Amino acid sequence: MAAAMKVVCMMFLVAIFHKHHAHGAISADTQKLIDEANMNGPYLGLLIPNLFEMNPLLQHPNYTSTNFTIDIAGRRFRFGKIVEKNVILVMTGLSMINAGITSQLLLTLFKIEGVVHYGIAGNANPSLHIGFVTIPQYWSHSALWSWQRYGYGPSDELPLEPNGDYTRNIGYIKFADYAENVTACNSHDNLLNNVWFQPEEVFPVDGTPEQRQHAFWIPVDPLYFNSSKSLEDMELENCVNATTCLDETPRVVQVHRGTSAGIYVDNAAYRSFIYKKFNVSPVDMESAAVALICMQQRVPFIIIRALSDLAGGGSAESNEIDTFISLASNNSVNVVVEFIKRLVSDH
Repeated sequence: MAAAMKVVCMMFLVAIFHKHHAHGAISADTQKLIDEANMNGPYLGLLIPNLFEMNPLLQHPNYTSTNFTIDIAGRRFRFGKIVEKNVILVMTGLSMINAGITSQLLLTLFKIEGVVHYGIAGNANPSLHIGFVTIPQYWSHSALWSWQRYGYGPSDELPLEPNGDYTRNIGYIKFADYAENVTACNSHDNLLNNVWFQPEEVFPVDGTPEQRQHAFWIPVDPLYFNSSKSLEDMELENCVNATTCLDETPRVVQVHRGTSAGIYVDNAAYRSFIYKKFNVSPVDMESAAVALICMQQRVPFIIIRALSDLAGGGSAESNEIDTFISLASNNSVNVVVEFIKRLVSDH
C-alpha cells in the first residue's frame, strides 16, 4: 500500500511539474492563455519600440483595451480593439535583436493577419522635417558589413565571396572619403579602408529548410502600401504647446526607402552618405528586423515612422529630439489609427 501511495505521489508531482514547465519556456498555464486568445483571432499585430511610443495609443480614444494581457519572455502582449479591429500591442524594446525576437514571438504564438510597426525615427532626407510621418515602400538592414582589410579595394574579392557568403554588388563606404588630418596614411587612404554592405540571409517559412536566400531591400505589403497613400491628406500636430511649434507643418509622406541598424545615427557625414547612396529617409534601430521576420513568415506588414530629428543636422531645429519627441510620437499614433480605420472600411 505504501509503495502504491509513493507511485501516486510521484505521478502527481510529475503532473504538476509538467503543468508549469511544459513547452520549455512557456508554461501550460501560459499556453492555455495563448489558446484562449487565438480563439478570438486573427489579430492585427502592432509592434512598438518603446513605452513613450505605446502610451499615446493606449490613451487614444479609438483604442479599447480588453484588459487581457499575456506575459511571455519579458514581453507583455496587450489585447484590444481599434475601430472594431482585434489588435495585439507589444513593446519590442530598443535594437534590431529585440525587435526580431519580439516579432518572431508574435507571429509564432498568435494568429496574426498582418503587422503594423510604428514609432519615431531619425531623418536622412534633407527635404523632410521634424514631425513628418514617413511610410517607406522598402526597408534594409544597413549594418551587416564585410570590413575589408587595409590595402584592398573595389576590385579585390572579399573573403568567402566565391561561396556566396559576401558580395560587392550593393556598395561600400570608403572611410578615406571622410578623413581629415590623417598622419598615419597618405592623403588618399585610411587604415579603416572600406566597409561593404551585405544582404541578410533569409529562410522563408515556405522554402526548403537550411537553404538560404538573400535579401537587402524588403518591400512592405503592396496592398497596405497602396492603402496608406490616402493618409497623405491627414492633418498632423504642429505644436508641442502654445509657445513651441514647428516652422514646417508636418504631413504624411510615402517615401521610397528606410533603413535600420544597431546604431543611433547622429552624424551628418554618415547621414548624408546613406541618403545619397541608398535614397533613404527614416533611419532607425528596429524596422528592418520587423520587415525581415514578416517577409520570412509571409505575413503582410507596413511600417510607419515619424521623424523626430535630422540625424547629425546643424540647424537649430534639427536635433531638438527632447522637445519634439512627444509630437512625433503622437503623430505616428494618429496615422496608425487612421490607417487601421481605412483598412477596416476597405474590407
